[in-house]
Amino acid sequence: MVSVPSRPRRLPRLKLPSWSWRITWTYLGLILFLPLIGMFLKAGQVSPPEFWAAATSSEAVASYKVSFGVAFVASLINGFFGLVVAWALIRCRFPGQRLLDALIDLPFALPTAVAGLALSYVYSEEGWMGKPLYDLFGLKVSFTIYGVAVAMVFISLPFVVRTVEPVLRSLEKEQEEASACLGANQLQTFFLVILPQLFPAILAGIAQGFSRAVGEYGSVVMIASNVPFKDLITPTLIIQKLEEYDFNSATVIGSVMLLFSLVSLAVINFIQVWGQRYQGSESAN
Repeated sequence: MVSVPSRPRRLPRLKLPSWSWRITWTYLGLILFLPLIGMFLKAGQVSPPEFWAAATSSEAVASYKVSFGVAFVASLINGFFGLVVAWALIRCRFPGQRLLDALIDLPFALPTAVAGLALSYVYSEEGWMGKPLYDLFGLKVSFTIYGVAVAMVFISLPFVVRTVEPVLRSLEKEQEEASACLGANQLQTFFLVILPQLFPAILAGIAQGFSRAVGEYGSVVMIASNVPFKDLITPTLIIQKLEEYDFNSATVIGSVMLLFSLVSLAVINFIQVWGQRYQGSESAN
């Protein structure tokens, strides 16, 4: 008598109660959506001419240039060095690797004011890094726009590293072996085989780091001189407007930053979806 193997019993899927979506909408509405709607409603009370005047004032435009321009440069720097760090953590073995891997996330856990205080001391004219830079090159970092760049690089580096790491870890070694068998050297294999697959993740990390750097306040305000038309960033300008009881201007500038955040979120999601489709088409081929 031949025994027929029984089919494995399918486990039932866990179903949450039907009211879970109500809790989801209520919680997100109170925590996330309600403050954003309040911001837009407050900005809507300002007349269009006043809104345009506040959003495009010379002081505001100068702060946009500092925030967006320096954040863009910082994100590009992290795009390169973040790839190098992720490559070292995944493909290399060296002493202190686990410790370094854990310290990558330090900007996430460290209070931004503490980070700014530490950076301002290290890069001051008498600091460990600031003194050699000032003595050798005459470059002053703390309380200048260069200090703003250092702070933005510091707080946005983990985004690129943590975005590239899982993609780099999932790459198949057979592709590199096939490239080597076809006569490609290591540089050709990296630029023609590996880098195209990492490029969507690098772009996503750069976009996330850029958005994070634009909205940074705590670390930048400690290392910058916060002088208008010099190194004043937009979040600091909003605080200054509130201290001057100019609530309309603060609300308008905050709305501009909020709109930028929404656009940045859409760009990041587009890059991630494009990266998934690109990797899917590559694996299918």
